[in-house]
Amino acid sequence: MLVQTARLLPLIGSHHLYRSSGCAARRRLRSILSGAAADRGLRSMESHRAAQDPQLPGAKPAPPPPEKSENVTATDSEKPPQTGLLPGETVVREGKASILFPSANEVFYNPVQEFNRDLTCAVITEFARDQLAQRGLKVLVPGETERVVVSLAEEKNEADAQTEEKKNGGEEPAVTTTVGEKCENGLRVLEALAASGLRSVRFALEVPGLQSITANDFSTQAAALISRNAQYNEVSHLLQVSCRDASMLMYEMRGKKNRYDVIDLDPYGSPAPFLDAAVQAISEGGLLCITCTDMAVMAGNSGETCYSKYGSVSIKARYCHEMALRIILHSLDQRAAVYQRYIQPLLSVSVDFYIRVFVRVFTGQAVVKNSASKQALVYNCVGCGSFHLQRMASPAPGVSMKYSAATGPPVGPECEHCGQRHQLGGPIWAEPLHDTAFVQRVLSAVSGNPSRFGTSKRIEGVLSMVTEELEDAPLYYTVDNLSSTIHCNTPQLLQFRSALLHAGHRVSLSHACKNAIKTDAPPSVIWDIMRCWEKANPVKREKLSETSPAFKILSTEPSLQACFTVREDANPQSRKRHLTRFQENPQAFWGPKARAKAGGGISGDLQDRRKQFQNKRKNQTTDSSELKKFPCKRFKKVSSLTRRKQRDGTLSVSNRIYCKHGRPAGGGGGGTLTSACWW
Repeated sequence: MLVQTARLLPLIGSHHLYRSSGCAARRRLRSILSGAAADRGLRSMESHRAAQDPQLPGAKPAPPPPEKSENVTATDSEKPPQTGLLPGETVVREGKASILFPSANEVFYNPVQEFNRDLTCAVITEFARDQLAQRGLKVLVPGETERVVVSLAEEKNEADAQTEEKKNGGEEPAVTTTVGEKCENGLRVLEALAASGLRSVRFALEVPGLQSITANDFSTQAAALISRNAQYNEVSHLLQVSCRDASMLMYEMRGKKNRYDVIDLDPYGSPAPFLDAAVQAISEGGLLCITCTDMAVMAGNSGETCYSKYGSVSIKARYCHEMALRIILHSLDQRAAVYQRYIQPLLSVSVDFYIRVFVRVFTGQAVVKNSASKQALVYNCVGCGSFHLQRMASPAPGVSMKYSAATGPPVGPECEHCGQRHQLGGPIWAEPLHDTAFVQRVLSAVSGNPSRFGTSKRIEGVLSMVTEELEDAPLYYTVDNLSSTIHCNTPQLLQFRSALLHAGHRVSLSHACKNAIKTDAPPSVIWDIMRCWEKANPVKREKLSETSPAFKILSTEPSLQACFTVREDANPQSRKRHLTRFQENPQAFWGPKARAKAGGGISGDLQDRRKQFQNKRKNQTTDSSELKKFPCKRFKKVSSLTRRKQRDGTLSVSNRIYCKHGRPAGGGGGGTLTSACWW
């Protein structure tokens, strides 16, 4: 039986859980089968049926999850094994959820993704609060007191605050709903790629106002484990288990009466195969939560692969992380427009090794006509990093719903600042990445109830930076890259921000990069400020090549006189309050893990391969036998006189070739050079 097999040997074929195969697993299976397998299998089936149907007479309530926030195994000598916990199993606690894992030695759990799950719970809670208020329901969150608006501005207009309160609804609904209970008029949630079901269980325990949660996974072993976790956390009345192909499940639920209010997609790598089904299966005004971990593709390493998946060419530039956000939003809007639907981004963040977007989907043929004007091509200079955006369409003059093709390009054949060529990327989403009002409400809820999430401080820091970002300034520059281009000292961040403010332009930071500068100033103003900075901190121009971008930029006199006196408003509130904005790496190998194999588990030599191909210089060795065996290919010619005389009595001059380590090189086969140096 499926459940009996899952209890004996759970396997998870997902990027969240991994199991190593081998002799140890086979020995464990034989030891389990040698016991009372038939009796245990019968009890498993009875408990499984009781979990699916709580009205059965033999149904017993699931044991409550332990209270301590730490991993507990069934072999712990301090406590007796809990009901339903197999020998060697591990309980991982996150938030209010306690998830059963097959074994502490065979399963991987990445605690870094806790921020992703905490942020998702916070966003869905605020989304449910807005949606259910329109249905006459009030959401109650444990630990949340009177709502206090957290504003990062120095001063707040009380009249505007009262107007906003009246707009959101002055009268509170009489009917209330809280976490853990089924709300008949609540939201229907789908986690299409659930794996162990940790995210779905947390939704059931921490997000109020839910009617049902569907936790789907294509793996039968994963579906069986999700069912056990739902029973273990006593959320079987809310959580439904599905073992289907994610795309087919969403395609079958695209009818207007069957659509989900919230769909969460957190795949391994790219979510591109699921986007078409997701934009159809979401209800009117529903919420899509999408994670992308294929950052190598979206950040410019493989522009052709990015185009095949998302319909956009990525560029390897300093603003690649924000461009990745705009690429996935462009792909979502493009696929939704096929079905006369459009998106409204609520929150888009780039954190750690992935990006996460929260968008609402609406239907409207008239609004879909604006889709082309929301996309833009990117012209990026390969020399100085200046960029220009070209909208795909522009409104026709005098006609409200008619658009004409945009005129361009906005740049010449060569960059006007450094004379280098341009790269063409995109199209990308050129509209705002966030709904500032919605983000402010999420920030207020998290700040007012800091004990709700384990990563509340980081959520507060990231959302604070999001509310400070300029909405109409796509992409950004970095101060260190600007200084590196002209080979000068790097100005302080506040000095550069003050120079832009003195010049009459707006400026902000970006949550996607620590040294980012988002501004509405054109590239000419940016380089004029850098020219003024170079005059105060001169570089050795005689060492600059005449063809280098630095020589071309510094050869032009600035058209404005920059003032680097630090202004009070140059330092944003999130920086003044020392919020947790860019945290350090929490642990070694904290990034994305290898893809799970078809039969479950992960490659056993993963760490060995990482040590072989990464961090080559971290653990240096003096033993020559441990050094890598490849010939040195960096040679140099040295002319030297030999003592051999020619027939005419003159000394011969010979060119000797040495490698960079001083060892002579010899001739290899096919006219190639080899060296005795195996460095």
